[in-house]
Amino acid sequence: MPKILVLYHSTYGHLETMAEAVAAGAREVEGAVVDIKRVPETVPEDLAKASHYKLDQKAPIAKIDDLKDYDAVIIGAGTRFGSAASQMRAFLDQAGGLWFSGALIGKIGGAFTATATQHGGQETTFQGLHNFFMHHGMPVVGLPYSYQAMMTLDSVEGGSPYGATTITGGDGSRQPSEIELGGARFQGKHIAELAKKLHG
Repeated sequence: MPKILVLYHSTYGHLETMAEAVAAGAREVEGAVVDIKRVPETVPEDLAKASHYKLDQKAPIAKIDDLKDYDAVIIGAGTRFGSAASQMRAFLDQAGGLWFSGALIGKIGGAFTATATQHGGQETTFQGLHNFFMHHGMPVVGLPYSYQAMMTLDSVEGGSPYGATTITGGDGSRQPSEIELGGARFQGKHIAELAKKLHG
């Protein structure tokens, strides 16, 4: 049975919604065991409240050593000026011991993200997250173009071969669309299928 971890950070709930969709897709694979966890929030609580962060997220807080217990790790983090949000980077920066012991070698890595605008740094955010996977010897799996819905020109949509994405709008009011959620489910299922082949 492949064990899949969907690990995310979400400020306003967009990545939480995407994480749930990724997990739902992974659970479509027979025998897959899927957990959703989030990284600790590093912003002081009073500032987070004043900034209207979504503070009622239900997923348990992850510990860095949790990563070694899974066959695939799918990371979701919002983009901050072209790189992953500092909360996720601070969490991943604790993985030196896992790197030293080779604990993640051969496990599958995947990522998903969100930006305010269409061209807000999604690809550079993926590059940074993919670098993490590669330094740990993890094969990287994105969102293949067999998910053809992301090729639409009829509406503004996220989605890239590097992973599922959503676009939030400058004020955060846009929620993940059905095409974007479909991409997240597709990527989750795709990674779980590959994890089952490799580790099942």
